[in-house]
Amino acid sequence: MTGSQETPSFRLAYVPGATPAKWVRIWNERLPDIPLTLLQVPSTEASDVLRAGDADAGLVRLPVDRTFFSAIPLYTEATVVVVPKDHLITAAEEVTLADLADEVVFHPLDDVFDWDRPPGEPAFERPATTADAVELVAANVGLLIVPQSLARLHHRKDLTYRTVVDAPQSSVALSWPEDATTELVEDFIGIVRGRTVNSTRGRTAAKPDTEQKRGQGEQGKARQKPAAGAKSASGRSTGGKSAGRAVRGRTASNSGRPDKRGKPRKKS
Repeated sequence: MTGSQETPSFRLAYVPGATPAKWVRIWNERLPDIPLTLLQVPSTEASDVLRAGDADAGLVRLPVDRTFFSAIPLYTEATVVVVPKDHLITAAEEVTLADLADEVVFHPLDDVFDWDRPPGEPAFERPATTADAVELVAANVGLLIVPQSLARLHHRKDLTYRTVVDAPQSSVALSWPEDATTELVEDFIGIVRGRTVNSTRGRTAAKPDTEQKRGQGEQGKARQKPAAGAKSASGRSTGGKSAGRAVRGRTASNSGRPDKRGKPRKKS
């Protein structure tokens, strides 16, 4: 219809393992008239989705291109190795990369770690996705190193995981194109950072009328109050204690002067 305006909305992309539910709930409470649409995207495609403008912001895994994107790091995940439940590694609560040196460790094409290849023996070929790699682990073909959230996302009854204490870690961040920092993006940033509903998001807020009037009244009183040592219209000093000291000083200096008959005055 001619002259109609598009209803505002906010589109949030998120990668597997990221959990936006809490922030979405707060958004719906604060901005019920502006729908928030969730868009799950593979980690490898998150930047392309934001560049193309298909989402306003995204929960992505670092690193991102900081020449184009703004990013607020949110948290860093523990790294785990996914193994069959009957694997020898399950005897320990934590393992190191050295403990995996003799194991086949899968390196899926959507791997989120910034390394050339994981430790251990390489598989015959790289699985296309993390989900495919998990299936291979369940078949006792090899192991898989992932952030803990992905191990939970792909949970299976026949698999478990153990923390890898010296492995690289993955950080999740809120990211958006720097040139597209809209009012709605600012709103979501405030929610993620835990700002209250009355927060001004860093903008300068105008003082309420009552505060302005109160400030003007106080300034008026300050102008009406005479300064210390000032004289009134009659010429008398209104300086308080300082004026009192001056009067006492004059009385003391006159006490030793002779009276009109030439006799010294008696001191009281």
